Amino acid sequence: MTRLQRIRRSLALLAGLSGLALLVGCAPSPLPPPERTGELVVVTRNSPTTYFLDADGKPAGFEYDLASRFAEARGWKARFILADTLEDLLATVAQGQAHIAAAGLTASEQRRRTLRFGPTYGQVKEWVICGPSSKLPRRIEDLVGLRVEVVAGSSHVDHLAAYKRRLPELKWVDVNVPSSEELLERVEIGLADCTISDSDSLDVARNFHPALREAFVLASAQPQAWVVARGMSSGFSRHLATFFRSMEKDRALAHLRERYFGHVTRLNEADVLGILEKRGTLLRDYKPHLHAAQSETGLDWRLLAAVAYQESQWDAHAVSFTGVRGLMMLTEQTADRLGVRDRLDPRESILGGARYIILLRDSLPETTPEPDRTWMALAAYNIGSGHLHDARRLAKALGKNPDSWADLKAVLPLLSRREHAGKLKYGFARGGEARAMTENVRIYFDILAKYEKPYNGFLSFD
Repeated sequence: MTRLQRIRRSLALLAGLSGLALLVGCAPSPLPPPERTGELVVVTRNSPTTYFLDADGKPAGFEYDLASRFAEARGWKARFILADTLEDLLATVAQGQAHIAAAGLTASEQRRRTLRFGPTYGQVKEWVICGPSSKLPRRIEDLVGLRVEVVAGSSHVDHLAAYKRRLPELKWVDVNVPSSEELLERVEIGLADCTISDSDSLDVARNFHPALREAFVLASAQPQAWVVARGMSSGFSRHLATFFRSMEKDRALAHLRERYFGHVTRLNEADVLGILEKRGTLLRDYKPHLHAAQSETGLDWRLLAAVAYQESQWDAHAVSFTGVRGLMMLTEQTADRLGVRDRLDPRESILGGARYIILLRDSLPETTPEPDRTWMALAAYNIGSGHLHDARRLAKALGKNPDSWADLKAVLPLLSRREHAGKLKYGFARGGEARAMTENVRIYFDILAKYEKPYNGFLSFD
């Protein structure tokens, strides 16, 4: 071999090694396990049912809270990664760049062939959802000829593919988005005829999009579970199983579902359209007063606006046959107590209502956590502090948790029943109305939080 040949061979060898290094660099090594680093890495997606930033700009969401609790139970710190698409999310955990994928994922039979799932913690239905302009399909055959958009990489695609085997003319469009929320919006405004959504996402979205219509169930009783990275140990899986058993046993999972989904029963279409329409007219005039009330009390101005809409439909001159009046529908006694001279003055009414909510919230024991504390204060806004404390005492007597809104709202309707009312300190009360009022406010707040920006300035009523 000549000297020139030896040089060429050496250069070729170096080039080969460099290429190998590049290939290795393209496939990053899996993360070390949390048992070693003390950090649980979670990949999720930004949606109302999984992960989002709340009114204070802090991370929140059912999956965020659930994964954070698991990490805390193990003594680990949780770090969250947001995926731009569902396919990116699944690829991240498949490549070992996250320990789990917590994103309300359906553990379908098709997915179980390639992905490792943890314990089932919920169930959803998959609904075909259509807009107001198209003829409502009632069976899979009716989708032929319609523009159907589906989240790429979702279990919905798998179920449609199964139907396509016997219905070759069935077609759909895969869209690279993290969740069905964007597709539901497209359907409502007519950019697509139909889409497919899990029932929990639908329950949240239809209060923002009242024109959506449920066509038929594509797949029922689909289990939800986290995806676990392939390299995780059997011990990690046992930790997951123990965690979810504990969450079920002490009803912590039910309470967490209540926090995020317990109020999303559908409003009447007129209620949703009403608040969406009036937020561009009446609400605009009241924003300065709502902002100032937030500056004084710390209550989110959009929550105060939601209370005002529930109470008066944002009518500053509203008057009830019971004597309550104004934007926040204050009684004369409550107005006097709070220094409100003119209940029909929007500025005074809003500040008085905000101060009253704070008083009611502060009357609750420190053992009551947020956001349950605020929801109970709103119920007391309707029936009074005395009746609310009656409900708390009754909840305790019935073996329920008086500091949990999920438990208390189940007890509130009992205040009007003869077998309980006679034994209560403050007697009969329409607790069912208080519950309905609070749940409506929670939905209105969600709607306003979606469309209205938070306020971070400082104003004064002085």
